[in-house]
Amino acid sequence: MAETEVAQVRFGIVGCANIARKVARAINLAFNSILHAIASRSIDKAKRFASDNGLDPRVKIYGSYDQLLDDPSVDAVYMPLPTSLHVHWAVMAAQKGKHVLIEKPTALDVGELDTILEACQSNGLQFMDGSMWLHHPRTVKMKEMLFDSKLLGDVNYIYSTSTTSASPEFFENDIRVKGNLDSLGALGDLGWYCLGAVLWAKNYQLPTVVTALPDVTTNSDGVIVSCSASIQYKEPSSSGATTNAIIHCSFLADTSMDLSITGSKGSLNLNDFIIPQRESSASFEFTLGAKFVDLHIGWNVKPERVVVNCDELPQEGLMVEEFTRIVAGIRTTPGVLPDPKWPEISRKTQMLVDAVKKSVDLGCKPVYF
Repeated sequence: MAETEVAQVRFGIVGCANIARKVARAINLAFNSILHAIASRSIDKAKRFASDNGLDPRVKIYGSYDQLLDDPSVDAVYMPLPTSLHVHWAVMAAQKGKHVLIEKPTALDVGELDTILEACQSNGLQFMDGSMWLHHPRTVKMKEMLFDSKLLGDVNYIYSTSTTSASPEFFENDIRVKGNLDSLGALGDLGWYCLGAVLWAKNYQLPTVVTALPDVTTNSDGVIVSCSASIQYKEPSSSGATTNAIIHCSFLADTSMDLSITGSKGSLNLNDFIIPQRESSASFEFTLGAKFVDLHIGWNVKPERVVVNCDELPQEGLMVEEFTRIVAGIRTTPGVLPDPKWPEISRKTQMLVDAVKKSVDLGCKPVYF
């Protein structure tokens, strides 16, 4: 048997949400994974998903989540379920011996996430959330430049947005604005990326204080549809400066995915950090040592545009490939353990989401770590 066949991980998709179309494609694009089964609460919906997405006829179709989790051929599951259902089905998947790739937000709060992580850890299973942008080679390149002391220097300021102008139908029917299904709303769906980007830029150091800003908008169900927050790191850097960050997430504004990081020596900027404008390549701007020219009539340097190709796989394919690489190692090599990096990233991001939500509930008072 070929090496790739030995390492191949068989996926089951639990829930036929729209994002599952993208990940189903990624599973089949990645060299070390294959889509084995899909499940919905309705067999008709599962069949329709398979037909609409041209899935291989050999993919098993189930009319309940339990049936898929009971399939002994499924090695790992991808779960694009409403957030309120994550803790139940992810724990059950872990108890059935399935590795868990789950959509963000991972849970309604860090207590629920800890329950999921404990179930995965106690069963020797890998956990990862679906933050695809972390796996893009552009992100790797930015990280190299970000932590090169000769380039950006100490990070002083971070600004991140994730917004989309949702339709009336969205506000009427989408699970992300239903309090009983996804009570975190825009904060969980979009703010997850912004808060994750802040943590990423600070090498996953937790901040000192998080404060929601008084521009919070909620719907009639009490779900956040737009909000901003300030994240502060009070510990001085080597230059004596602290780090401040502002994030904004909203279902009420035109599409934006901005990330700007300003350091003591340079700055880094891009406006498509979550989903690149092109699948095959992505770019960002880097400026080093910018100053005004005489009389302040211009700048002494122009931003350098750094282009990073992504030829082999899109970022979601790279995410699946990384996940299945770990899973295959656990399955085939004695003594190999799950990679703790990914659960840690998820947990710290969830902690920041919880802090913003708590600040909102307290009337925008600061929440300290």
